[in-house]
Amino acid sequence: MSTEISEPWKSFLAEIDSRLEAAVYLHCLGGFVLTTVYDLPRTTADVDVVAIASVSSSAHLLALAGKGSELHKRFGVYLDLVGVAPLPEDYESRLKEIFPGAFKKLRLLALDPYDIALSKLERNTQRDRDDVKYLARTLPMDLTILATRYEEELKPILGNPDRESLTLRLWIEAIEEERLS
Repeated sequence: MSTEISEPWKSFLAEIDSRLEAAVYLHCLGGFVLTTVYDLPRTTADVDVVAIASVSSSAHLLALAGKGSELHKRFGVYLDLVGVAPLPEDYESRLKEIFPGAFKKLRLLALDPYDIALSKLERNTQRDRDDVKYLARTLPMDLTILATRYEEELKPILGNPDRESLTLRLWIEAIEEERLS
């Protein structure tokens, strides 16, 4: 796991921090967390966040650092408020701060790896499947925890749980096959 903030993230996040009037907590997931925390060897141009402290903070932060903002143009990266990712009910209890103490007012909180994997379940693109396989390989991920968290915390809130249950079974089978080879 990385402990240093690489560029352009370090400068981009420091600039956001310098412009905040009060503490802001961002619940982060996706490629940013995978690349900065779990060393996934791919690039990403955004910090996917599922929660920002308040609606006014959301509007302010997206104007400041969202897609098309001055900071996006300057650093080539941006904040992206993700509104459709399904998250396990208790994900907030498992958040971990990324880079504690690096900023004065900005706090980046990462979803744990199981919650990140489950957040990718509905979309299920090739990149999502590759990301989950990467986590399963490098952590290594306990597939029983993944399945249990799905059944207890995510499945009850999904719109199409039959499809997502099948997707999870296929993911688990692919991970198990990869572990055997």
